[in-house]
Amino acid sequence: MSEFETWRSLLSERNTDEVVTKALVRDVRLPYGAGTMALITLDNGFDHTKPNTFGPHGLFALNGALSEIAARTDLVAVGVTGKPFIFAVGADLKGAASVTSREEAKAIGALGHHVFRRLGELGIPSFAFVNGAAMGGGLEIALHCSYRTISAGVPAVALPECFLGLVPGWGGTQLLPRLIGPQKAVKLIIENPLSNNRMIKGREAYELGVADAMFEPADFLEESLRWAARVVKGEVTVQRPAHDGWEKAVADARFLVDMKLRGAAPAPYRALDLIALAETASRDEGFAAEDEALADLLMSDELRAGLYSFDLVQRRAKRPAGAPDPSLARKVTKVGVVGAGLMASQMALLFARRLEVPVVLTDLDQARLDKGVGYVHGEVDKLLAKGRVSADQANRLKALVSGSLTKDAFADADFVIEAVFEDLAVKKQVFAEVEAVVPAECVLATNTSSLSLTAMGADLKHPERLVGFHFFNPVAVMPLLEIIRGAATDDATLATAFAVGKTLKKSSVLVKDAPAFVVNRLLTCFMGEVVAAVDEGTPLETAEHALDGLGLPMTPFALLQLVGPAVGLHVAETLHEAFPDRFGVSENMAKLVESGKPGVYLPDFTLDPEAVALFAGGASPSTAEQVRERVLAALAREIRIMLDEGVVAAPQDIDLCMILGAGWPFHLGGITPYLDRTGVAKPRFLAPGVASVPARFLSSLEEVRTRTSSPLHRIRRSVWCRPTNGE
Repeated sequence: MSEFETWRSLLSERNTDEVVTKALVRDVRLPYGAGTMALITLDNGFDHTKPNTFGPHGLFALNGALSEIAARTDLVAVGVTGKPFIFAVGADLKGAASVTSREEAKAIGALGHHVFRRLGELGIPSFAFVNGAAMGGGLEIALHCSYRTISAGVPAVALPECFLGLVPGWGGTQLLPRLIGPQKAVKLIIENPLSNNRMIKGREAYELGVADAMFEPADFLEESLRWAARVVKGEVTVQRPAHDGWEKAVADARFLVDMKLRGAAPAPYRALDLIALAETASRDEGFAAEDEALADLLMSDELRAGLYSFDLVQRRAKRPAGAPDPSLARKVTKVGVVGAGLMASQMALLFARRLEVPVVLTDLDQARLDKGVGYVHGEVDKLLAKGRVSADQANRLKALVSGSLTKDAFADADFVIEAVFEDLAVKKQVFAEVEAVVPAECVLATNTSSLSLTAMGADLKHPERLVGFHFFNPVAVMPLLEIIRGAATDDATLATAFAVGKTLKKSSVLVKDAPAFVVNRLLTCFMGEVVAAVDEGTPLETAEHALDGLGLPMTPFALLQLVGPAVGLHVAETLHEAFPDRFGVSENMAKLVESGKPGVYLPDFTLDPEAVALFAGGASPSTAEQVRERVLAALAREIRIMLDEGVVAAPQDIDLCMILGAGWPFHLGGITPYLDRTGVAKPRFLAPGVASVPARFLSSLEEVRTRTSSPLHRIRRSVWCRPTNGE
């Protein structure tokens, strides 16, 4: 029995409900008398909302079509294109978590290689006409072809496998570096997936050299066929330059991955090894190495964890638990923002861009107002310079945002949000003034990060219209929105808040009115245990790096420096007041705040000896392992209490908040299943089986690859709480 038949026997019974992408073949007479091309159209029979993917049966279908083409002697070329708007988005991973043997996992990689490489080994030129989204295995199909054209309208080109815990395993790590060079290949294979799963567009793919020619969408196929005819006739010659700099490109990328993950996730490192191998390996050797890597990673916990995380981000985030009937939401035609500081100005810009309604800021003096409105206008100018908005759009956005010294400007507002100092008395005064001028059904929203909504609305005439609307900084890019229901908040107000959050393209989670809500409560718990260990005598550097093995985006004291010691101390005091037995207030932290230092790091990112000295004096040091266990145990305890209190509807909502609002590593699969797996959580947070194998796996990579954002964070803006939504 041939290898192909072995793979067919092993894999044909898997994914019996696979949506098969068919390879539809038709003959096309090329222009200029160049001859006949067999044109393959990839089509799974559905519209663009269900992209083409490849499971075993789709690969068998493509292989059959290529066998028929290979048997013909009348063809001068073969072409591959996709259905409208979609080329192909890669492997169908339905059932990936249920692969039970390494043999099966390896067969998946080997089968893809066997089929795709035939495109480059038919004895006649092959052309990929990339008409739409091309990601993962879809891009790899194109790489196996002799030549590629791409539409200028293609919205997404990517190799996002490292985002989920895989590598491009059907030729991507070998063919792409040889085509465009190792440095550019590292960008697509490593950097972009680890930077919010960033996608590039058709024009950028062409500029990188992924495609040999680019044409406009209106007549893309026709122009591509004309170009192919000229290639066949020898009128167009495509040069393939040699590339160098492999060692430096891989070393630089390894440094970046180490900074970001600290060795915690295997997939990017395997991808780097494969890219390095591509410099000298034969095609057979390189593909065999990809098969081995894919076999290992398909069997890994990292993949299952990544799929669980993505399932949360794509499914649960789109259907917020406990949200009222959307039909109850009121229309928002004007927004008011109390305050004109940085946070308020960021909000104003976001409201104007997404809601496209007038936004009015208020503040105490004209200088502050001018600065706030000026910030918005400056950011719009940046968007214009980057081509993110047109000149007309830029003018409209600027016209939508204005300032006022009086709250009378809110008289016709439907939604007013405050972004003033985090002090209960100040916020109560603000809302008393706002309530006196706004319409009866105007929603009053607070961006508080820790204070009680119920207390905030205690003196309002209509506390039922007060809702928590907690953004994370920076507002434009952070995807999470904690929506807090106070004791009196009614369904119409809550529904309006969720509707606004959706229009803002945020992932909203309903949270009970509890101190510091979800993210800040758990981050304060985390930080509090680390600081307590240092107060007790643990060397600061030991405690600082005790959790490096998790691959967190920032160390604890780096996080503290980002948010500011004064803010950290304030939240700690708030939680200590609410839960004195579980949240302490560090005297040494108070000393750091009193010193005026921004944190324990100097501008060159070395430790500040004077700041470190403020934490000296403890006599009971811990080891790094003891600090790690202490932190995880405290987080498990606090999450258990939060669930018992009903702060959120389910453990999955804790996971969602931490992934989207705190940068909890995607590869760990959510904080509650991680604590379950490590044995810290007793009893388990999730139902048996959920922590290791999600109840619902993605049927394919189509969603992860068509989403231009993700909960992972840019290395240059690497902070605990900074995954982005693609802005």
